[in-house]
Amino acid sequence: MSPAQQRGLALWAAVLSAAVCLSFLPVSRWGSVLVLLAMLGLILAFWTVASRRAEHNVTLPLDDLPEATYRQPVVLVCGDLPLAWPQPSPVLTVTQGCWIRVADGQDLEQVAREVLWLRPDWGRQLSVMVSVCPQKHADSEALTCCLLALRWQISQLRKETGHAVPLILNGQIGSAMTTNPLWQAAIPGEGVRVWRESSAPASIAAWVTTGGTPAMQQQVLMNSLMSWFHQHVKAVFMDENPDVPVMAPTAVLWGMGPILVGSLATSAWTAWLSRHTGMQQVKGWQPVGTDSTGISPFPDFILPLLPEGQGLTPRGRAFRWALGMFTVAAIASLLSSGWNNRQLLQRVSFDIARYDRIPMHDVAPKAAAVAVLRNDAAELDSWARNGEPIRMSLGLYRGERLRMPVLDAIRSYVPPPQPSGPQPSAPQPTPKTEPKIVRLNSMSLFDSGKYDLRPGSTKMLVNSLVGIKAKPGWLIVVSGHTDNSGNPKINQTLSLKRAEAVRDWMRDTGDVPESCFAVQGYGESRPIATNDTPDGRALNRRVEISLVPQANACQVPGHTQASSQDDGASLHNGE
Repeated sequence: MSPAQQRGLALWAAVLSAAVCLSFLPVSRWGSVLVLLAMLGLILAFWTVASRRAEHNVTLPLDDLPEATYRQPVVLVCGDLPLAWPQPSPVLTVTQGCWIRVADGQDLEQVAREVLWLRPDWGRQLSVMVSVCPQKHADSEALTCCLLALRWQISQLRKETGHAVPLILNGQIGSAMTTNPLWQAAIPGEGVRVWRESSAPASIAAWVTTGGTPAMQQQVLMNSLMSWFHQHVKAVFMDENPDVPVMAPTAVLWGMGPILVGSLATSAWTAWLSRHTGMQQVKGWQPVGTDSTGISPFPDFILPLLPEGQGLTPRGRAFRWALGMFTVAAIASLLSSGWNNRQLLQRVSFDIARYDRIPMHDVAPKAAAVAVLRNDAAELDSWARNGEPIRMSLGLYRGERLRMPVLDAIRSYVPPPQPSGPQPSAPQPTPKTEPKIVRLNSMSLFDSGKYDLRPGSTKMLVNSLVGIKAKPGWLIVVSGHTDNSGNPKINQTLSLKRAEAVRDWMRDTGDVPESCFAVQGYGESRPIATNDTPDGRALNRRVEISLVPQANACQVPGHTQASSQDDGASLHNGE
């Protein structure tokens, strides 16, 4: 990626970090700032490291390299190169690919390292071509040493890049037998093919048949080149060596042209021909000349057979990084929003449960608990009108389900009666104690799944509810409860029906006005014990009767709110 893309990614990461830390993290404001500073420090550290890596010193003139998005084959050419190069730069870009010259005295591995430093995505499309011209070498042993050094460098290049860098072996000679460059290529699975500029690729047999005697003479010389090349070049790369792995070439090329720059009068090639053939007696076996301005052609036809680049372009990679950062930030935001909503549910549920646990006669704690609930209700109402805060948004807000329970709890609060007129100096009477809750076992009153009272349940009801009496200003609350067995909706309906059955019995037996009663069915929502054991489930199957102070409740004609002996009645079988 370019420095501009790296800076853009760093800025994008900083913006996402600020959004997540300051808007969603379930920590305090100072905690969010500290986390953000830590994230910015990490981003700055990565940016610094990337900037230092970008300052690598490139010693080769590689300004003419194609763009980083280039995906055609790139071939490093080493060995016997032409003295003249088509352009000052070592980079030669053609239609099918790109050639990069590795001059004498340069290390192949170092050149590849600098190319990959400038174009990190070119590892997949990089290849190496080793050119050998036997007419330029006087000593076969020295040639073998050079080839072994190249074999070692290619093996190190493969280790460093992690890619199987393809190897192409190219042998070239000069001969006056041909006026145009002639190439023959051995490709695994395809055999040997003849390549000429003026005709389509053909087999050797077809070429010799159509070419006649000149083609036959050229093929005899080409066969000699193949034999020499196999013994002195290919064998160097294919022989077993404990230090360097065997390198099978992707393709082997043999070329012949009329001019060969730098050919020697006496060389390893002439020695081979004199020992193994009589080609030295054939007219035209030597090149026409050795003009240093001549340029040996490159086998461009082999480029389409080499691997091309794959993967993303730098821009695509930068986009993928940006998308990955956004995905991580989105996941962090969703998790934080979910956690914030969970904390809200726990906090408000705890406030409601705390309010429910405090008895009405505990005036100060009850008033404090209802004040907390009013604050919760004001907060929830504000969010309902103006929108929930961003830290709880992203479709996870659960505050709406809390509003009604909070309002129901607030409405159930009965403030203590205010004294009217001047109070005498006499000592205050002892406050009345709130009656306790009477809990009746549902299975003693009802059959399983039924809500009709059993015939023998009257005695139990009389003994248990002897202390429950209708009094003005007090509401008799009958609530039914079940365990968590079965369908929750059916359980809620069953609990309500059972509470109504007990209410009806009390109303009809004690001639109590229906205005004195409030009936509620809670189903399995308010257990008093665990539902994981039979005993716990038995405790949860119950009907509760309690007296709750409420103004204007149970106003029986002819009765006043004066205290009576009934007010202090105790409850039996209560808790």
